[in-house]
Amino acid sequence: MPPDRAALARLPPASRFILRGKPAAVTAAGNAFGVGLPGLACRAAVAADRAALWLGPDEWLLLAPESEGAELGAALERAMAGEAHSLVDVSHRQVAIEVSGPNAEAILNAGCPLDLDPGAFPVGMCTRTVLAKAEIVLWRTMPLCFRVEVSRSFASYVWRLLEEAAGELG
Repeated sequence: MPPDRAALARLPPASRFILRGKPAAVTAAGNAFGVGLPGLACRAAVAADRAALWLGPDEWLLLAPESEGAELGAALERAMAGEAHSLVDVSHRQVAIEVSGPNAEAILNAGCPLDLDPGAFPVGMCTRTVLAKAEIVLWRTMPLCFRVEVSRSFASYVWRLLEEAAGELG
């Protein structure tokens, strides 16, 4: 695709966990995960090929390579033993789509009501939102790149919507 246009890409499968817990569990999970879980609202923390996205006051989405899922889940449970928490493997519930390029914000705004200007939604920001009629998690990973986490059942709908928006802007 020419460098002046946006690109859509399906991202590889990943291990995904939803973690909910109090500060002691969060600290233990961050140590076991290798990424300190962000304490700032709507922010992501990244180390190597792992990421922790703050989704709510006591909720994080943990992302890691697919191959690490079982071992990672067990390590997290061991680390949080004795601490009140909830850790749910949602790896197969969601898929990820990358929207990148100079029109990425406009393509997403075809169905997303958020202000995606870098001043309002900087690199590292993430949130739950909607894209047309689908609930998504949106994360700006680089200045011209977003990761869209969407339920598998809405993935083709979201893909087609993004493709149509990209075509209209292209």
